[in-house]
Amino acid sequence: MGAKLDINSSRRGRSSHRPMSDINVTPFVDVMLVLLVVFMVAAPLLTAGVPIDLPDSGAKSLNDEDNKPLEVSLSKDGNLFVGETEVKRDRLISLLSSMTNNDPERRIYIRADKTMDYGQVMEILGDINGAGFKKVALISNNSSAKSP
Repeated sequence: MGAKLDINSSRRGRSSHRPMSDINVTPFVDVMLVLLVVFMVAAPLLTAGVPIDLPDSGAKSLNDEDNKPLEVSLSKDGNLFVGETEVKRDRLISLLSSMTNNDPERRIYIRADKTMDYGQVMEILGDINGAGFKKVALISNNSSAKSP
C-alpha cells in the first residue's frame, strides 16, 4: 500500500528511518478503472458517424453474417455517404464495387433519414441492387423497443 519504513538501529543508539522506494499503484489502478468504464460507455456511441433520424419499423434485427457490412447513408439534406465519407451519386456503384472486390454477397446497409423522399431512397436501393449486390438491407429503429 503505502511506504514502508525500515528501522535500522546500528548508529549510536538512534534509529534511522529510510523510506522504501516502491511505487504506490493504488491510485494508478483507480484511474485506469475509471478510464476503462468511460471508454466502455463511450464506444457504442461512436458506431455511426453521420447523424441520421431513422424511421421506426417492426422488423426483426438482422444477424450479422459478415464481419463488416458497408453502410450507405442518406442525410436529410440529400448528401450520400459510404461509411463517413461523402460520395457523389454517380461514383457510388464504382466505389462499392472496389470496396467489396466485386463480391455480390457482401452485405450493404442503407440508412436514410425518415424525412427523406421515398423515391430517392428507392433509387439508391435500385442502383445498388442493379449493380449486382444481392444482400442489401434498410436500417430502421426497432419500434418494439420504443416506450409508449
